[in-house]
Amino acid sequence: MTNQEQGSAQGPSKGGGRSRNRRRRRRRPDNRTRRTNQQRRQQRGGNNHGTSTVMETRDETSAGGLVISGLAECVDGSGKADLSRVYVALIGRLDRRGRLLWSMPKGHVENGEAKEVTAEREVWEETGISGEVFADLGVIDYWFVSDGVRIHKTVHHHLLRFVDGIMNDEDPEVTEVSWIPVSELIEHLAYADERKLARIAHDLLPDLARKEADAGKATPR
Repeated sequence: MTNQEQGSAQGPSKGGGRSRNRRRRRRRPDNRTRRTNQQRRQQRGGNNHGTSTVMETRDETSAGGLVISGLAECVDGSGKADLSRVYVALIGRLDRRGRLLWSMPKGHVENGEAKEVTAEREVWEETGISGEVFADLGVIDYWFVSDGVRIHKTVHHHLLRFVDGIMNDEDPEVTEVSWIPVSELIEHLAYADERKLARIAHDLLPDLARKEADAGKATPR
């Protein structure tokens, strides 16, 4: 029922209500009709000139990545890297359906903060593990809508060397945290973009492991 019909639908009167209703609509002032049209346009998301309202957009930047344990130790005497001996820290969050979805820790880059610093801070806040960035992994970006604002988010991922810490899920936004073997990383990650990054990590880590071993690096125990 339109606004005009709501204003005139008082029930049929004796002698034929339909005709009288039509006459009432013709006698209404023009300015009342214009106000109703404006209201209709506003309900459809338009402005007073009949053009579409453009949704506000905003850019956001985050950083995070994979903190790695056991990298140098996975290299044997022949220089072969066994990635099943390398572990990375992932976080799990419950979605609206109650499913536990695993992903890489990450978070918002604060004003004036270097992305590498953000990655180290967010990994620590979400996992309890302190790490040190030693390589870039890749960048992903995506769009989503929050509170009526269309947001373009860019996330910078890094590889971090384990320094110290005890894994915990004290972050209220995190349901669970876990060390996952790199050999099982791809199948654990819930999001396609992060699975692509996991494949890149799988290709990079053997050479990085040999460099760590040659430099005499060792994972703190």
